[in-house]
Amino acid sequence: MKPTVVSVVGPTAVGKTKLGVEIAKRFNGEVISGDSMQIYRGMDIGTAKVSQEEANGIPHHMIDIKNPEESFSVAEFQEKVTAAIEDILSRGKLPIIVGGTGLYIQSVLYAFNFSEQKRSVETTERLEAELQEKGKKALHQCLAEIDPEQAEKIHPNNERRLIRALEIYESTGMTMSEYQKNQSEESPYQPILIGLEMDREHLYDRINRRVDLMMEEGLLEEVHTLYEAGLEEAQSMKAIGYKEFIPYLRGEYDLERAVELLKRNSRRYAKRQYTYFRNKMDIRWYTISEEDYLEKFQIILGDLAGMIEQT
Repeated sequence: MKPTVVSVVGPTAVGKTKLGVEIAKRFNGEVISGDSMQIYRGMDIGTAKVSQEEANGIPHHMIDIKNPEESFSVAEFQEKVTAAIEDILSRGKLPIIVGGTGLYIQSVLYAFNFSEQKRSVETTERLEAELQEKGKKALHQCLAEIDPEQAEKIHPNNERRLIRALEIYESTGMTMSEYQKNQSEESPYQPILIGLEMDREHLYDRINRRVDLMMEEGLLEEVHTLYEAGLEEAQSMKAIGYKEFIPYLRGEYDLERAVELLKRNSRRYAKRQYTYFRNKMDIRWYTISEEDYLEKFQIILGDLAGMIEQT
């Protein structure tokens, strides 16, 4: 019998954290963060980490395991989360992955094989030199010619992923999109995926209000501390919630513009999350609203009890 692993997915600000805790309380589980940025210490407000009050005594894994100057990859995420799942199962508890980073969660649930994607230092250094010489737009155009699907997903400013996608093609002759499509659809687990969705207008309003709350809680001060620590070019600072404030701290535009960009980028990210989850995984979706989420959570918990019983 394959072990059951539950995952709660969906766009940012939809209510995944709260549902994850409720599932853990109901089914004797522990939560694993499926967010690629909550791994970083000192990046709490911008990544919407679960607070002690929200966690309600439920253990949360994959949070605060890296310093913000350190790099992190989907392969490392897969390795660490797989170990966390085994640890939770060994104690007779239910692993619950909660988050919105689709590729990361998919890599765990379907045991993506990253062994053939060993990094070539020489290729990486050459591509980094080309990036400096020709600029990121030129490299992004190159990616668009060989792998338009990935070029659509990877923003030109995401230099690390841009170089990685080109590196895979040059090293293997296979595009990243082809590689991902060739991954096994067989899972080592019995995965149960619960998706939360919300009317777009209401979701975007929640996102905008969440950003305002983050600002009240001290997001600017959090970013400023990291900026003053010399982490401007770190991988972690390329994340939504941090990168928008760098030009402001340099004096290139005002704070109002930075907040406006954060709201816009968060809304666009939510749209990309929807697209990824709907296209890549078999998910049972539930539409919720601020008015009925408690009622919907009870329906989800009831449905989940039936699904777990069948595994």
